[in-house]
Amino acid sequence: MSTDPWGRVDDDGTVYVRTAEGERAVGSWQAGEPEEALAYFHRKYDELAGQVQLLEQRLKGTDLAPAQAEANIAKLRESVADAHAVGDLAALTARLDGLTELVGQRREEVKAAREQARAEARTVKERIVAEAERIAEETTHWKSGGERLRQLVEEWKAADRIDRVTEAALWKRLSAARTAFAKRRKHYFAGLDEQREGVRSAKERIVAEAEAIADSTDWGATAAIYRELMQQWKSAGRASREAEDELWARFKGAQDQFFQARSAVFAERDASLAANAEIKEELLAEAEKILPVTDVRTARGALRHILERWEAAGPVPREQRDRLEGGLRKVDEAVRKAEDAEWKRSNPEARARAQSTVDQLRTSIEQLEKRLAKAQTAGRAKDVKEAEEALIARRSWLEEAERTLTEFS
Repeated sequence: MSTDPWGRVDDDGTVYVRTAEGERAVGSWQAGEPEEALAYFHRKYDELAGQVQLLEQRLKGTDLAPAQAEANIAKLRESVADAHAVGDLAALTARLDGLTELVGQRREEVKAAREQARAEARTVKERIVAEAERIAEETTHWKSGGERLRQLVEEWKAADRIDRVTEAALWKRLSAARTAFAKRRKHYFAGLDEQREGVRSAKERIVAEAEAIADSTDWGATAAIYRELMQQWKSAGRASREAEDELWARFKGAQDQFFQARSAVFAERDASLAANAEIKEELLAEAEKILPVTDVRTARGALRHILERWEAAGPVPREQRDRLEGGLRKVDEAVRKAEDAEWKRSNPEARARAQSTVDQLRTSIEQLEKRLAKAQTAGRAKDVKEAEEALIARRSWLEEAERTLTEFS
C-alpha cells in the first residue's frame, strides 16, 4: 500500500482521498505503480485548483456578474464534492466559500450601483420632462424649440431605465409636452397665415395706389404721396415671402417710373437754369465783399441792391440752390448782427441802465471797504473774511459793468 498526506492506494489498486469526513474512493489503478496512481489523481486535483484560481481571478479582476459567478461556484462545488482527485479538497471548498462571500459583497455593490444609477436616471429624466414642459408652455422660437425637443427625446433614450411606474408617468408627461408644443406651434402659424393674408391685402392696396400715380407730373404732391405710401408699407408688416417679393417689385417699379420721369424733367429744367446760377455766383461774390461790416448803413444799402438783382435772376438748378442761398443768408445775418450791435450802442435807455449798474457797484464797494476796516480794527476774523470775499466779487462785477458801459461810448 502506498500513501501520502491526502490519499492512498490500497493493495487491490483502489485509490482513496482523505477528507474531514473520512476516506473516499476516487478510482482504481491497475496499470502501474501506486506512486503513479497518486501522481495522476494529484494532477486531477491541480486541474480543479486551477479552475478555482481562474474563477478567483475573474471575480477579482473583472466585472463578472454575480449570477454567473454563483453559477460557476456551484458547478465547481459539485466538481470538488465528487472529485476523482487526491489533494486538499477542503481547502478548495474553503476558497469557494470565500468566493461566495465575495459574490455576496459584489451583489450588494451591484445593487447599490443599480439603485444609484436609477436615482441618477430619474433625476435626468425629470430634468428632461421639466425642460420639455417649459418649452411647450413658453418658447416662441419654434424651430429651435422643436429641435430641442427632439434632442430631449434622444437624451431620454440614452438614459438608464428606472422603475416601470415612474418611467411610464414621466414618459406620459414628455409626450404630452411634445403634443402641446406641436398644437401651440400649429395655432401660431395658422394665426400668422391669417395675419400675413391681411398684410398682403393692405400692400395690394398700396401697390395699386402707387401704380395709379406712376404717370403723374404733379412732382411735388406725388412725391409726397409716395413717401406716405412707403411709410404705410413699412408699418404694414410682412406678408409671405413670395407675396412680399412680388408686391415689392411692383411697388418699386411704380416708384422708379415716377422718380425717373421727374429726374429727367428736373435735369432738363436745371440745364436751362445754369445761366441764372452763374449770375447768382457773381452776386454772392459781390455780397461777400461787404464783410466784415464797418459801416452798417452802407452795408445794408449794398445788400438790398444785391437782393433785388438776386430775385430778378430767377431760379437755379437744385444741386446749386442750397449752397447759393446759404451763402447769401450768411452775409445777411452778419449785416443784421452789425445792425443790432449798432442799435444797442446808440440806445440811451441801455446806456443809462449800464451807468446805474456801475454806480450801484461802486457804492456797494465803498460800503464793504468801510465794513472791512471796522472788522479789521475790531479783530473779527469771520467778518473780515466775509467782507474780503464780497469785495472780490463786487470788484469783478464792476470790471464787467464798466466794460459794458464803455461799449456805449
